[in-house]
Amino acid sequence: MKEIHIIVSGKVQGIFFRATVKEIAEDFKLNGYAKNLKDGSVEIVAQGLETSLEELLKEIKNSPGESQVEKCQSSLRNSQVEFSSFRIL
Repeated sequence: MKEIHIIVSGKVQGIFFRATVKEIAEDFKLNGYAKNLKDGSVEIVAQGLETSLEELLKEIKNSPGESQVEKCQSSLRNSQVEFSSFRIL
């Protein structure tokens, strides 16, 4: 199974960005998590089909909801730990 690790910065905290990402991830049947980082960015780890992971990344880059994504760093890798759902941490 593939996994994507994403760090998103911009206006992404305090506006339900993680909840929006959770909805998108669940629509694509992805598991993982989204969590706020101390520097104001959001970390997202998602697992599933590579095509679904690419679609998730595309949606995030389009600044979903009230967010204003300024920077989006991502890396694709093989999963080492398997998640059973998508959670907000």
